[in-house]
Amino acid sequence: MTTTDAVPAACADTRSGRTMTTIDFHPTVFADIDVYRPQDDSWLLCRAIDESGVVPGARILDMCTGTGIIAIHAAQLGARRVDAFDIAPAAVACARDNAESTGTTVQVRSGSFDEARVHGPYDVVLCNPPYVPSDSLPSGLGMTRAWDAGPEGRHVLDVLCATAPVLLDDGGTLLLVQSEFADPAKTLRMLCDNGFDAAEVLEHTIGYGPVMTSRAAWLEETCKANKGQRTERLVVIRADKR
Repeated sequence: MTTTDAVPAACADTRSGRTMTTIDFHPTVFADIDVYRPQDDSWLLCRAIDESGVVPGARILDMCTGTGIIAIHAAQLGARRVDAFDIAPAAVACARDNAESTGTTVQVRSGSFDEARVHGPYDVVLCNPPYVPSDSLPSGLGMTRAWDAGPEGRHVLDVLCATAPVLLDDGGTLLLVQSEFADPAKTLRMLCDNGFDAAEVLEHTIGYGPVMTSRAAWLEETCKANKGQRTERLVVIRADKR
């Protein structure tokens, strides 16, 4: 496994009330107050995209786009076409603004997997889905929907694994990032059962952030985390359609 040493930087943009996030080899984007701000999982997926070499000239789908940073990064790497989807209106508006401000051509649309299927198939699917285990499914379209993913953390991951075969053209590639707490082994099994060759290609261990810290006791009680554990392993999974 390879670990990423990318370190993001963020600062407040007092003129717009947004948070600006940038990194040395990634685009600068703005995160509105109700939109997930790019962080470690975003950087890890960007690194995997860079190392994969599959983006230049490809038709790209970015699901759960948030600020649009993954889609914008793909466009800047020379993708032939980039479509980005999110179900949250705030994220759709934010991603559109970021694509315009960075001068990149990204078609940002409101919708989830069913809507994305209409515009496929794609050569590459990219996704940083919600994957944090939670004691219930998220309601509404608030900020928590960007990470809460049900008791097993797989509310979106299972749909992604099941839908990937119809989203991708033959020989296409899926790159997704998730936490160890959302069962990467199940992701690998589902993808292999659905006609993919799949493997973990990158990993990075981070300390708990505010959300994970607030759930530390629950994660231990449900045997998802070891007693006293305060670190989380993030992994990028690559799956190539046979």
